[in-house]
Amino acid sequence: MIRLLFLIFLSVIVMSCKEKSLYHQTVKKELSSGIRHDSLFLGFHFGMESQVFYNRCWELNKAGLAREGSQNTTVYQKITDLKYEAGFEFYPLFKDGKIQSMLGHVAYIGWSPWNKELWPDKLIEDLKILFEKWYGPGFFPIKSPGRGKAYVKVDGNRRIVLYHDKDQRVEFLFSDLSDPDDILKTANKN
Repeated sequence: MIRLLFLIFLSVIVMSCKEKSLYHQTVKKELSSGIRHDSLFLGFHFGMESQVFYNRCWELNKAGLAREGSQNTTVYQKITDLKYEAGFEFYPLFKDGKIQSMLGHVAYIGWSPWNKELWPDKLIEDLKILFEKWYGPGFFPIKSPGRGKAYVKVDGNRRIVLYHDKDQRVEFLFSDLSDPDDILKTANKN
């Protein structure tokens, strides 16, 4: 599942970034600034060791702030800071035992095919507003062929991508652009 999500993220970013765009200009400017933003959310950060990640998850679980997610393969948290209550699921990708990227998805808990207010095209706008509260303004739209609207924000080394899938969720990816093995950079070379 994680590999499939990577392929989806790759296609979104690779297709949207073929020309010198606002995205490329922003990445170049932010990386050259030398500023590091390693924080993610809930106390997680790039470079966090896997055991520390698991210990933090256990603390969140004991405090009733998070629990196991889908098929016991993700971390799940309810968020109430959106227009409607939503489920927030995530799991990191580790490199050499440390968090390299964080990916996941958000879906309104009351989603149904007939309730258009809870569809991902509305959720992505609500999530963009929430993420701008958490990470500051600066999300801008990028092309996402076949997947609808997507947003990206780059702060120093940290890239955040939001886009909705074809069903009910908004996917997200946090990645460290200073990592030479960043999955999206690797894909652009091939």
